[in-house]
Amino acid sequence: MLEQILGYIHNYFEREIVRSTFTISSGSINVAFLQEGQYFRIVGSVFNDGVHQYPASELTDEVFEGEVWAMAVPPAVIALKNEIEEWNNNNNGNSPFVSESFGGYSYTKGTSSRGNGTSTPLGWKDVFASRLDQWRKIA
Repeated sequence: MLEQILGYIHNYFEREIVRSTFTISSGSINVAFLQEGQYFRIVGSVFNDGVHQYPASELTDEVFEGEVWAMAVPPAVIALKNEIEEWNNNNNGNSPFVSESFGGYSYTKGTSSRGNGTSTPLGWKDVFASRLDQWRKIA
């Protein structure tokens, strides 16, 4: 979810980008410039592109030439990520319907207009956009 959020706001909070040949062995990458608990992004890998937390143990072993971005994600963004995950778990059901009625029961979900004349159920981007905007970078 964190990777989706950072991609949505076009901000990976990168502090240092190191371009080199990296080796991932036994599911982890050993780089001196990352601290325990720090988020980092791998770019240019065949199997491991994405946002991870150091020390990562779930990576696929490989040698690649690419970049590792040391990130400094603010605690407020992590807290908001947790809220978004909770919201998704509670409100983002699998039903494609905006409203349903059966057996004397009915409900209507909040909707968002997509500018093409159709309405879709609200998603996390609609609900949390205003709170994420303070960290948005113009791409």
